[in-house]
Amino acid sequence: MTHKKLHLPSKICPVCQRPFLWRKKWAKDWDRVLFCSKRCRSQK
Repeated sequence: MTHKKLHLPSKICPVCQRPFLWRKKWAKDWDRVLFCSKRCRSQK
């Protein structure tokens, strides 16, 4: 059975303005995740 990523929540990164999808490692902290990557977080 394949895993479908059609219904994952997404956000827009305030630094690069690109959308990024929910990741399992962010499951507990999704409300606090603001940036798509460490690079964007350091450029805030």
